[in-house]
Amino acid sequence: MPWKNQGGGPWGSGPRGPWGSGPQPVGPRPPDLEDLLRRGQDKLQQILPGGYFSGMGIALLLIAALAIWGLSGFFRVQSEELGVVLRFGKHVRTVQPGLNYHLPYPIETVLLPKALRVSTISIGMTLIDDPARRGRTMRDVPEESLMLTGDENIVDVDFTVLWRIKPDGVGNYLFNIQNPEGTVKAVAESAMREVIGRSNIQPILTGARTTNEAAVQELMQKTLDSYGSGVLIQQVQMQKVDPPAQVIDSFRDVQAARADLERLQNEAQTYANRVVPDARGRAAQILQVAEGYRQQAIAEAKGQSARFLKVFDEYKKAPDVTRQRIYLETMERILGGAEKLVYDGGSASSQGVVPYLPLNELTPRRPPATPAQPQAQSGGAR
Repeated sequence: MPWKNQGGGPWGSGPRGPWGSGPQPVGPRPPDLEDLLRRGQDKLQQILPGGYFSGMGIALLLIAALAIWGLSGFFRVQSEELGVVLRFGKHVRTVQPGLNYHLPYPIETVLLPKALRVSTISIGMTLIDDPARRGRTMRDVPEESLMLTGDENIVDVDFTVLWRIKPDGVGNYLFNIQNPEGTVKAVAESAMREVIGRSNIQPILTGARTTNEAAVQELMQKTLDSYGSGVLIQQVQMQKVDPPAQVIDSFRDVQAARADLERLQNEAQTYANRVVPDARGRAAQILQVAEGYRQQAIAEAKGQSARFLKVFDEYKKAPDVTRQRIYLETMERILGGAEKLVYDGGSASSQGVVPYLPLNELTPRRPPATPAQPQAQSGGAR
């Protein structure tokens, strides 16, 4: 265009903009690097008498380098960490959180594992990103959670393991196992499968959860200690214990039937607890009555036999007198309540007494005849 050749554009000559002024510098100008180097050299020459390569200069440079090298050994250990100091690659000590010091590299180095933090591993479930919910959601991992029980049933077990590094086993944790998290996860899954394989499905789904958690924790700790891993298992939490999704409806029907069975058994046991003591009480009462009757009969028999023996002893001493006394006592007991007339049989006292034989009392009395009997007799008479 024509204005390009007009020495600054259509608004005049020179480096001007369209609004009448040229470009202005923006912000402070950067310092000149060569100038800075030159000034530093001048100051260093003033500090080092005799120049760089004099004896004093080299000594000061060595002292400064040694000071910087010595100060490089300071390090800070954070609150969740422990410092593992290595001397030529060998573990020599462990330091607590705070400011610490080790001999400078390459004599000693330090590793800072998060030994005081409790880590969590989930088996049978994993977190995945969910764009629809703008967050993370839990997904089941059946190849980890499906396990075979001791009674040949399949159960879906999701559980979580809380673990940390032992304070006195940080060296073992760093040098004895290559993948600590993977090792803990593999040991947890193996231990859970072993415990589930020794148990039946019914206790696993109902009341044996705490027992299984403790057994898994103990087995995991024993295995990891045999590896020399330096890992401490703090807790095992069983999150979900259910039958597989394909058979869960049928399993719930079986559970409901078992619940009805237990209810009926409890009702029957309650009835038995009420009836059996009552029957036992009545049986005990009958036995006590029979025992009382037995004791009474035995006592009466013993008393009568003792009385008879006493009488017999007296009878042997005076048979005639005793016989007469027994006869009199017997007649007294028999005739004591009967109506009687006594006469001596003399002629004077027997006057006016007529012997009488009660024939009607000796013959049995006939029962009164019914109305139909006279007709039959009259019919026969004809």
